Amino acid sequence: MRRVLAAALIVEMPDETGPAPSTTDREGQGGPTGTTEGPAPVTDCRPDPPITAEHIHEALDRGELFLDYLPLMAVPEGRCVGAEALVRWRRCTGVVMPADFIPIIEETPVSGLLTYWVIETVAAELGGWLRAQDDVQIGINSPPEILGRGGLEYAAERAGLLDLAHKVVLEITERGYPDRQGATALGAANRYGTRVALDDVTFSGRNLVVLGRCSFDILKIDRSLVAQIGSSGHDGQPPWLDHLSALHQGASLEIVAEGVETREQLDVLVAAGVRQVQGFYFSRPLPAAEFMAYHDAHR
Repeated sequence: MRRVLAAALIVEMPDETGPAPSTTDREGQGGPTGTTEGPAPVTDCRPDPPITAEHIHEALDRGELFLDYLPLMAVPEGRCVGAEALVRWRRCTGVVMPADFIPIIEETPVSGLLTYWVIETVAAELGGWLRAQDDVQIGINSPPEILGRGGLEYAAERAGLLDLAHKVVLEITERGYPDRQGATALGAANRYGTRVALDDVTFSGRNLVVLGRCSFDILKIDRSLVAQIGSSGHDGQPPWLDHLSALHQGASLEIVAEGVETREQLDVLVAAGVRQVQGFYFSRPLPAAEFMAYHDAHR
């Protein structure tokens, strides 16, 4: 079994209507309303140039990147059992969504640098807090191309997170394929008690290739599929829900649904056997201090 980085809190279940979902920001993507922390924007600046990998490298050096944490909820009880660390970039003209810069650095050295920076930042912001909690996990995204090179282990050891590996979920995007070295590293992750999640699952042919090559503990259903629940043309029951039944019967996998924004979506997912979700129905991504306060107030 694989192990991974993920962070936990305890959160109160919203009432029947739930908080109104935001349409200006999405978990994992950032946006101008997705955070209250991070470097202050420059008020007098020119329009930002097109983003390159070098710009992102420079942003790391200048301290323009920061993290928010998106709660992971156990349902139907509405208890927060973790969170995912999400990168944001405060540029001159505002916060840049990860979807607008993460793909640019894939398969480049900056990809690894950013991941190691996330590990260091999680340790600095939440390390002491994680040690004081018995039931928390923190999810950290990792690109497939850096797996098996020793960098993740080295960065975690330097940051003081290696002894907290059992409270970590390593989230691997399905956009790339771990090579043989990477697949072997994922197979050895349980040596540290870390679990591994396949992120952005859409039940595509690519998903099946990755699943066939590596073992995972957790599958995270992409928000684009969750958005089909209750939309026109699906009568509240999109066909991909049938895949969940097969997964529950044929594998000991935890299923997490991303992007839950309505009570209808939540009810359909719970009825399908999903027991963990993320999304604005429960909470927006939170800066570290708010995240810890949120946990302490909702144990």
